[in-house]
Amino acid sequence: MKAITITSFGDIEGLEIRDVPDAPPASLDRVRVHVRAAGLNRADILQRLGRYPAPPGYPQDVPGIEFAGEVEAAGEEVRSWKIGDRVFGIIGGGGQAEYVTVPENHLVRVPDNLDWAEAAAIPEVFMTAHDALFTQCGLTTGEHVLIHAAGSGVGTAAIQLVKTAGGFAYGTSRTADKLERATEFGLSASVVVEGEPARFAEAAKDWTGGAGVQIVLDLVGAAYLEANLKSLATRGRLIFVGTTSGSKAEIDYAIVMSKRLRIMGTSLRTRSPEEKATATRLFAEQVVPLLATGAVRPVIDKVFKMEQVREAHKRIESNESFGKVVLMID
Repeated sequence: MKAITITSFGDIEGLEIRDVPDAPPASLDRVRVHVRAAGLNRADILQRLGRYPAPPGYPQDVPGIEFAGEVEAAGEEVRSWKIGDRVFGIIGGGGQAEYVTVPENHLVRVPDNLDWAEAAAIPEVFMTAHDALFTQCGLTTGEHVLIHAAGSGVGTAAIQLVKTAGGFAYGTSRTADKLERATEFGLSASVVVEGEPARFAEAAKDWTGGAGVQIVLDLVGAAYLEANLKSLATRGRLIFVGTTSGSKAEIDYAIVMSKRLRIMGTSLRTRSPEEKATATRLFAEQVVPLLATGAVRPVIDKVFKMEQVREAHKRIESNESFGKVVLMID
């Protein structure tokens, strides 16, 4: 089968379309999917650079952690899917190929109102946002949430989920344009950071009458840690989702202790199959119905053909994208 392949780690010249070993046949509880489209994520950029290897059991030279396509074959123990079903899901790696083989409980039915590009733009970002906000942080109605990188795929998904849960979403970005565009998805207020994290710490106090926000969803990393702690209300929750500004920073224990804060980290890619199945089930039960009615929707920046993968990587690395970049595999 054909797949986007990393022929050498480093810049985009190391990306090519090549023939690779076929995805495993469907047996037992496994389902083989004919991939029609795949989302492109920061994880794929890092894998290309040699900084984020795929978990054991997944190809190191074929990126891709989310996909959408049709069931081509189902193992003898599969009960949920039949040939031709439209499905989407997450995978530890290898998603940017013509076929993938995954456990049946790692798949979700694609709502009829979504095309392939829209479907492929959903699993990683909406599952990450839902898991972080609800499963990990226990978001409840009326809470205030600060979302960094509000114009990213996870950011735009999180804004919509906070709004549908009856919460208040606030955002940060390095550019005013992205924050302005994010308002249509439910952003209550925002601030341009421009290299000064103290700006959002002050803004968080202003937005909440001095109390601070209950949750900070951090897709940026080390540079924001001090300001994140200052932004949080008593018994607030800080969850780390990304590390674009680095992964090491000093922490003020006194603030954490006095406010009785909870600090968490999350990653879908490195979880066990059982944990991924649980996250997938909760996504199917609580988010997919919202997608089916249009209450929340994927935000697509640009769609590229498989052969344009280098241009797609350049688009993400430019930091000009708003929402998701998608690759059409078929």
